[in-house]
Amino acid sequence: MNKREELLHYCGSLEQVAHVRPVIYQDGFRKGLRSIQVKNDLLEYCLMEDKCLDPAYIQYRGMNLSFLSKPGLQGHDLYTTVGDRGSRSIMGGAMMTCGLEHIHGGVELEGSYYPSHGRMRATPATKVSMDACFSGDDYLLEVSGEMREAELFGENMVLRRKVTSVCRRKEIVFHDSIENQAFREEPLCFLYHCNFGYPFLTEQTEVWIPSLRCEPRDDDAARGLAHWNRMDPPNALAPEQVFLHRCASDGNGNTFAAAVRRDLQLGVCIRWNLKQIPGLVQWKSPASGDYALALEPTNASFAGRAGETEKLAPLALHENTLTFRILDGKEALDALEEELKTLTG
Repeated sequence: MNKREELLHYCGSLEQVAHVRPVIYQDGFRKGLRSIQVKNDLLEYCLMEDKCLDPAYIQYRGMNLSFLSKPGLQGHDLYTTVGDRGSRSIMGGAMMTCGLEHIHGGVELEGSYYPSHGRMRATPATKVSMDACFSGDDYLLEVSGEMREAELFGENMVLRRKVTSVCRRKEIVFHDSIENQAFREEPLCFLYHCNFGYPFLTEQTEVWIPSLRCEPRDDDAARGLAHWNRMDPPNALAPEQVFLHRCASDGNGNTFAAAVRRDLQLGVCIRWNLKQIPGLVQWKSPASGDYALALEPTNASFAGRAGETEKLAPLALHENTLTFRILDGKEALDALEEELKTLTG
């Protein structure tokens, strides 16, 4: 019996095990926030239609894996990235798409202001579609949409995103196509701010990265360089630490970064290709109340737009694929640890 037939034998409605469902929040600062909730058997996540189709949370077997900052879920506001409101609009989430003109902290260059982590993270999606249907033997859950970052006499950057998962597979795939629809060369900065939080994130959490070189951003990070690969216990006075990694890859450029709980036999592995996304930033925040870890595949350095950046030619296209994979059980963790050892020699 194939998987399709088996599911249909047991389920009159497949929403018993998997669904894609639009939801609009009705209270507080999140009032009016449009989202799409996806259930894939034991894996659940919520994509924010008003915030670049970024996932607000990821849960597995009912456990929260992701970080939500103190401001919490917030509704759509076109101007939440302006000035000091930038930090108040950063809600974290399971992933925050940073860019496309700038990443990292806010900066003013040549008379123009580029907000903290860029504008794409607060850009609503258009042309949104969702589906849950069989594709051959697989029950496919799919959401797609388009985001535009543009200005009169300025940039015209378009990001088209497709988010896919398959029923009973423990993974979520983000495929992004970024197009420069202007007639001038444009700097291209992007960073996928993938955030982990309690109860998955504790001092028991290990960080597995096939790192060939780890560069601290500042003195605070330098003091924590020896234990970048472990999370610290919460500390009210602890500063954030940020590291830049150069990762090893297989012969095709494929690499990964993972957060792992050996005591729970559970991990989350993020996979991508260095030919598309060459760098990785790691953020540790042991501060009480702001307790978080982020693994951030990126194409830019600590300086963001202020440093050397990739350029996208007029009408050119850049594509990225990022996969979140849940590792459940000793066998899955052992396999990833072996891959880590192989890549790092």
